Amino acid sequence: MEKMTQQSQKGFTLIELMIVVAIIGILAAVALPAYQDYTKRAHVSEGITLAASAKAAVTEYYVSQAAWPTTNAQAGLPDSTTITGNAVTSVAVGNGNGEITVTYNDKVADTTTIVFAPTVASTGGSITWICTGGTVDDKYRPANCR
Repeated sequence: MEKMTQQSQKGFTLIELMIVVAIIGILAAVALPAYQDYTKRAHVSEGITLAASAKAAVTEYYVSQAAWPTTNAQAGLPDSTTITGNAVTSVAVGNGNGEITVTYNDKVADTTTIVFAPTVASTGGSITWICTGGTVDDKYRPANCR
């Protein structure tokens, strides 16, 4: 009787490796667009953070003057093009109604904006800010700005 030797398989077959590569490709195809949207949302948040000091300045001006500032200088802020960030090109006060416009560069989408508009409560005089204006796509805005 002849003795049969059984060889054990070592390593992976070509088909198994191709399947693994295909799965990694599919995962990358799904993850990359989600990551790009995430980074754009982070850049939009940067503009909202930069607008916070402008909101405070506009609110303070309105409380002391009973009118909205029409420029950054009038609100006590530096020139709009000096308030910048990684994705923000300017933060401007204007329109005579206290609006603050944040303008973004191409890291979000070139020259897109978010506009913050103040409203004064009829009782108590508190000021609230609405950020539904502007041209930034809704999917990049925080939930309270949609």
